[in-house]
Amino acid sequence: MSGPLEKQLNVFLRRKRGDLTYEQFSRKIGLRASSLHRLELCQQSITLRSLQQILKRLKCRLSDVFPPAEF
Repeated sequence: MSGPLEKQLNVFLRRKRGDLTYEQFSRKIGLRASSLHRLELCQQSITLRSLQQILKRLKCRLSDVFPPAEF
């Protein structure tokens, strides 16, 4: 079962991948294509190290993936 953070990561990855294949985008972010696919389906959790790597390679900030919640 996935939570709201996994879903936010899912949306972010799909948007950033655009028209690239899983293979192309996985090389860009430094993950295996199978891991990327599972992340996009909310079937796999991500480590902080992997998330940090993705953010660095995409030149993004954590707030780009997880915008501040409004209460």
